[in-house]
Amino acid sequence: MILKPLQIIGAYEIQLIPQADSRGFFMRTYDKLIFKKHKLSTNLAQESHSYSKKAHTIRGFHFQYSPYTETKLVRPIQGAVIYAIIDLRKGSKTFGKSAQIKLSARKKNMIYIPKGCASCFCTLTKNSHLLYKMDNYFSPEHYDSIKWDDPDIAINWPTKIPSEISERDSKAQSLKNFTKKHKGLSI
Repeated sequence: MILKPLQIIGAYEIQLIPQADSRGFFMRTYDKLIFKKHKLSTNLAQESHSYSKKAHTIRGFHFQYSPYTETKLVRPIQGAVIYAIIDLRKGSKTFGKSAQIKLSARKKNMIYIPKGCASCFCTLTKNSHLLYKMDNYFSPEHYDSIKWDDPDIAINWPTKIPSEISERDSKAQSLKNFTKKHKGLSI
């Protein structure tokens, strides 16, 4: 595994290293010792699988309030996405900043998202599958979102009109409204 820091403090792109031969490949997708060495969360509590049928499906920016803020480790197993995160942590030097990367099953990379960040993705291919490992449990009462196309975040999405988006995501709050109301997330 090769960890590459992103523009958000504590966020990383992780490049996986497959060991290939005539049968195919084998690769480690999680290593507690490597994570501890880089001071990343190793207390993974839950795993989820996201499937999107169409290219240009938008999901996010999703996050949870304390005490259910969560670290996420996201890996594509089929297809490709543009994945973006926003730092919402109170007092963070990168508060309000965003980062984006392309994740793809072919590239064999993943993203580590620290507690207190919101995440969103736009599929680049049809039939995109993402696996999420989280260090906290989903709590519908603590769940919220920020508008995916908020001009103050200025993500360079591959589309301006999603092929699919949930009603909740299309009506999400702006970063300004979130900041005015909450001043950031406590982690």
